[in-house]
Amino acid sequence: MKTPAPGRTHSIVLVLLSLAVLQTTKAHKNDVDIYSLTVDSKVSSRFAHTVITSRVVNRADAMQEATFQVELPKKAFITNFSMVIDGVTYPGSIKEKAAAQERYSAAVARGESAGLVRATGRKTEQFQVSVSVAPAAKVTFELVYEELLARHLGAYELLLKVRPQQLVKHLQMDIHIFEPQGISFLETESTFMTNKLAEALTTSQNKTKAHIRFKPTLSQQQKSPEKQDTVLDGNFIVRYDVDRTASGGSIQIENGYFVHYFAPDSLSTIPKNVIFVIDKSGSMMGRKIKQTREALIKILNDLGPHDQFNLISFNAEATTWKPLLVPASTENVNEAKSYATGIQAQGGTNINDAMLMAVQLLEKANREELLPARSVTLIILLTDGDPTAGETNPSKIQKNVRKAINGQHSLFCLGFGFDVSYTFLEKMALENGGLARRIYEDSDSALQLQDFYQQVANPLMTSVAFEYPSNAVESVTQDAFRVFFKGSELVVAGKLRDQSPDVLSAQVWGQLHKENVTFVMESHVAEQEEMFQSPKYIFHSFMERLWAYLTIQQLLEQTVSALDAEKQALEARALNLSLSYSFVTPFTSMVITKPGQEQSQVAEKPVEDENRDRRVHPGKSLMPSEAGLGDSWLTQGLCSADPVFVFSERRGWRGKGSLRGTSRAGREGQYHSRKEFKTGPLFQPREQPQQPHPSVSATLSQPPSPSSPLASFTCPQNTPAVPAPVQAPSVILPLPGQSVDRLCVDLRRPQELVNLLSDPDQGVEVTGHYETAKARFSWIEVTFENPQLQVHASPEHVVMTRNRRSSAHKWKETLYSVMPGLKVTMDKAGLLLLSRPDRVTIGLLFWDGPGKGLRLLLQDTDRFSSHVNGTLGQFYQDVLWGPLDTADDSKRTLKVQGRDYSATRELKLDYQERPPGKEISCWSVEL
Repeated sequence: MKTPAPGRTHSIVLVLLSLAVLQTTKAHKNDVDIYSLTVDSKVSSRFAHTVITSRVVNRADAMQEATFQVELPKKAFITNFSMVIDGVTYPGSIKEKAAAQERYSAAVARGESAGLVRATGRKTEQFQVSVSVAPAAKVTFELVYEELLARHLGAYELLLKVRPQQLVKHLQMDIHIFEPQGISFLETESTFMTNKLAEALTTSQNKTKAHIRFKPTLSQQQKSPEKQDTVLDGNFIVRYDVDRTASGGSIQIENGYFVHYFAPDSLSTIPKNVIFVIDKSGSMMGRKIKQTREALIKILNDLGPHDQFNLISFNAEATTWKPLLVPASTENVNEAKSYATGIQAQGGTNINDAMLMAVQLLEKANREELLPARSVTLIILLTDGDPTAGETNPSKIQKNVRKAINGQHSLFCLGFGFDVSYTFLEKMALENGGLARRIYEDSDSALQLQDFYQQVANPLMTSVAFEYPSNAVESVTQDAFRVFFKGSELVVAGKLRDQSPDVLSAQVWGQLHKENVTFVMESHVAEQEEMFQSPKYIFHSFMERLWAYLTIQQLLEQTVSALDAEKQALEARALNLSLSYSFVTPFTSMVITKPGQEQSQVAEKPVEDENRDRRVHPGKSLMPSEAGLGDSWLTQGLCSADPVFVFSERRGWRGKGSLRGTSRAGREGQYHSRKEFKTGPLFQPREQPQQPHPSVSATLSQPPSPSSPLASFTCPQNTPAVPAPVQAPSVILPLPGQSVDRLCVDLRRPQELVNLLSDPDQGVEVTGHYETAKARFSWIEVTFENPQLQVHASPEHVVMTRNRRSSAHKWKETLYSVMPGLKVTMDKAGLLLLSRPDRVTIGLLFWDGPGKGLRLLLQDTDRFSSHVNGTLGQFYQDVLWGPLDTADDSKRTLKVQGRDYSATRELKLDYQERPPGKEISCWSVEL
């Protein structure tokens, strides 16, 4: 290896993709240029090995300081990083954390930012390095990381977050997947893909292998021909699952190591007894408690008929909904939902008493023989803060809970936001056969809660144990598990002994609802070894590294709840494995020395609670919407040009020129000195009084006295009215045999849930919830039978649910999802299209023009079957137009299935032309 020339400095560029983020320099555009970027990700039996090679050049005439960032998954281990400059390789070296600490401390003493890795997103950590790039210098960088993909609700997921921030001349991603069990389905999803970019994406697949390539040209990367900005900015996801045999598992062998995957899919769900313990302390006030109620109501709907449940809500005191567990009957579930709706937040946080009350309920039910034989008992705790009432010592609470549960129940702890001590919850969960999960305070928090519950909603086996011949294997990872849940997978790995038999056998024992069961499997060593010989898809000794990765991850979990002496032994073993296999783990650090410089930077694995200081406090709003508000929000659509005065929380009353908008004479609003708006035509009541958003302001025609307890505003009566805007109908229907005329449909009848259309032959159903008072849909839901997919659209976001796995997408974010037989796309105009080959295309649009709300559109309607029905589907049966009205040729009658509708020729906005829309003349019908 060459040594670097003295005094010469270069930059480090890290570009991470595939379960990571690709993000380039923050230097001036076109100065530091990525001219080549390749990503090679090989997924062999769920174990992902990714190599990123990036080539950059400084095209400026002077030295450039560049900051390069990458995001990698929290569960991944970096295994190698190096850069090559003028033929000289500068590698990062992985050392024991204590050995790297001296360099770390020295860098801090010099005032440098020594920590290179910090927690960022829900699933990612950010790696960042800043250095200088010499003029005309070229640098090649290579980064390697590895991860075992976990099965989540029936699928493995590989996430690629792509953000190059510039056009890249040669950009290519190759993802190779090899699964000896066979690939049962494969689908891709992207938040940046356009129709033009989709041409650069190719997918090939056979029984056991798949290859996905993404190689966009410069023109495909461009936002538009006249701009040099890249459109590549977002997520790219590969999702797949494998075939499963009657034995429920697969034993795979490579280079002297084995891995045993176990996930039987034909078992019946075991009844469960679940207690939800809900924090209703004051810190849960606002959006947190609202989303908790929303999620709890939906979760209660998912309880099975053989399940039992109860609710405990707590602040300074704990309260049970019922004195005993009750069956999940329709009556009990509806009553529980009503109870959940009324949960309000206030007071302290007494976690200890709430948890002990939950255990006492289960123990009482057990003593009175009210728990079904072989059923599963679960406690699900949701809290957003530290204990502040009752017993407040976290160690004592953990001890009390561990003693009370005594290994009889599984505890799952959900920490809401960043104020909660995640370490406290994690230890309490792991000590009691469960796990912890952070719920991120965001618009989809309720969805996160539901997603977690789905993972534990269907227990299939309990007391699962794996057994192998002692003369055949050694160094086996965890081989006993308390519960196996539907949609997940149990993984055991180990090393074959030198004189192991030619056939490796295994038995898996477990308890079903009504009986014990044993699965027997055999695997021929020579045949298995032969499977993994394809160099294009397999990297050498991957199974040994899989075993080391899994062992370290399990040791990390065990250290959380281990006693001091045991903890030291576990940490020592994890450290040795981390060093032996060059993994950057919580016990090791990667030391990166800048070329030609003495100082070093240190990359370390962050701890979850290091992010605790990051506070997330969404703004409070007096309006029904939580969207950000400007000082003049009250002026929109009120009065035309008149002098006005504005009250702002920050600035008091002040002049603001004139108002422009639609005249609504006589409309009044009132603002009280206690900073709460009265309910009126402009305002809807909130759950509880809240402080105004800092930018909220009220606009008045006269400036009131600052000390006045009541201020009001009224639009002047002589304000000239502005013509009402042309409205967009709820639905525009292209009718069969009609090339010009279209039907504009508005729902006016006092109804809520509407079956819009259903076509059993097409396997599609569309329903909606219509708010008659607001003349808009509060939500529209589209359900497909094959593939099974549910799309739930509301004005807030779009939720896609497939195989009980849900994901939320904000309107006007691009989305491109391709699954077998169905393509889902959404563009920045807010148009969501659901299309299938030779089938009807269903579109949903978030319309923010006049009559803001959701709109439904249909394409290729001539492909409806003869069995289509529903409120809109009826127009695709036998439709007869009556003659024009002799007195008014803008009116005629429409006869549908023996029923007459009055149709009027009106001017409407065609929202299919995207906002602001195009005025069209269509036949308008009210239903």
